[in-house]
Amino acid sequence: MAAWEKVVLIAYYSVLVILSIYGMHRYVLVYLYYRYRDRGQKPQSRFTVLPSVTVQLPIFNEATVVERLVDAVCAIDYPRDRLEIQVLDDSTDETVEIARKKVRQMAERGHRIRHLRRSDRSGFKAGALASGLGQSDSELVAIFDADFVPEPDILRRTVDHFTDPRVGMVQTRWGHINRRFSLLTLLQSILLDGHFVIEHAARNRSGRFFNFNGTAGIWRRACIAEAGGWEHDTLTEDLDLSYRAQLKGWRFVFLPDVVSPGELPVEMNSFKTQQHRWAKGSIQVCRKLLPTIWRSSAPLKAKVEATFHLTANFAYVLMIVMALLMLPALLARISDQSAARGILFDVSLFMAATTSMLAFYTASQREAYSDWKSTIKYFPLLIALGIGISLNNTKAVIEALFRHETPFVRTPKYNVAERLPLQGVFRYFGARQHFCFLEIALGLYFALTTSVALAHGLLVTSFFLLLFTTGYSWVGIASSLRPRRRPVAATVQQAA
Repeated sequence: MAAWEKVVLIAYYSVLVILSIYGMHRYVLVYLYYRYRDRGQKPQSRFTVLPSVTVQLPIFNEATVVERLVDAVCAIDYPRDRLEIQVLDDSTDETVEIARKKVRQMAERGHRIRHLRRSDRSGFKAGALASGLGQSDSELVAIFDADFVPEPDILRRTVDHFTDPRVGMVQTRWGHINRRFSLLTLLQSILLDGHFVIEHAARNRSGRFFNFNGTAGIWRRACIAEAGGWEHDTLTEDLDLSYRAQLKGWRFVFLPDVVSPGELPVEMNSFKTQQHRWAKGSIQVCRKLLPTIWRSSAPLKAKVEATFHLTANFAYVLMIVMALLMLPALLARISDQSAARGILFDVSLFMAATTSMLAFYTASQREAYSDWKSTIKYFPLLIALGIGISLNNTKAVIEALFRHETPFVRTPKYNVAERLPLQGVFRYFGARQHFCFLEIALGLYFALTTSVALAHGLLVTSFFLLLFTTGYSWVGIASSLRPRRRPVAATVQQAA
């Protein structure tokens, strides 16, 4: 075997082994979930006098959904003298007037609601939340993003957990208004269900740290203050504050049975924008807090899990490296007499990384839905989508590592529960990014690699390579095209 072949194979298998470790970690989460499945979260007691609550609604250019949001929050079943609503509006478009008119309407109906504007967007969402907090003296603070529609009983089912003075935050599970709107929204819902149903429950119930997800949760004001308040040096201020609060000894509660419906991005560039922000923000928090976590007195199991959690997005970088090495590695193994054994080992490692994903998401679907079997057929596409966004998320990770500052980019929302005018919809589409053509190029690269594998009779290897071909081609092409000129919600009757 030539020297270059050895170098390529060593690098290739090193990357694949590390990815397999992250894949095997999903088995650990599934195990923890079922081991602590019966350790439910029940309130310590019940309030005789309900605590005061401020509901914060941070919005920025949300003309299509702000009225729906305000209507839902004003319908929450809670004593009006104990409930205050803040519409934290940093908008620069007609959202300002829509929100102002809606707030005035609800105030005339007797709701304690205010429309709060800032002179600038400093700190973005974190800055808006901090500004609103300074204008309230409530004991508890509930936060809902513009694309969420909280149920009327959301506070009744959550506030009693704060009878335990150690509880600093209660997170509810995200539901999906438009779960079956399209193939893309269905796959997103499966991804998020895995995060909430399995990850959150496993971490929370086994005594490990988990995080507030930026929306559909309630904080104790004192917890925010003791943890240092909202900071905006990362794009995921929710993740940042969550770890700081738990390092201070505050206990978090996850309630999987309390579901807060939210809207999923309906087109690829919006989805990628959201994924980029989450990936970059998590690495920023990793740089900021992981050394502190390991120096803390937190249990070892919490430190190890925090490490897996905060470094998980490095797997996207490794996936790109592996992707680029696949063709030369395939050629190196084909030219060697031990190719069959090498390729078998290759497939075994890839299976370790992917079958855990199948087990992970099967468990989440089974726990969340009675018709869970109907989603299993989409799992190959789920894997392909995860592969396809690896270039997008690798860019985010590199930006975080090199401290490249970018603004907080909102995820466009469309209010898929209604038929919308074209102008309002198309203004909010996610911006097309030029590296979508690199994704298409990767799709062509893997089409070539798949052809090479097929030419040598490597059928099993070809199947896995086809996932890469599909993933990069799908994401790249979908990102390069503008949606058809029709209202996004024209097929709303299909939405769940």
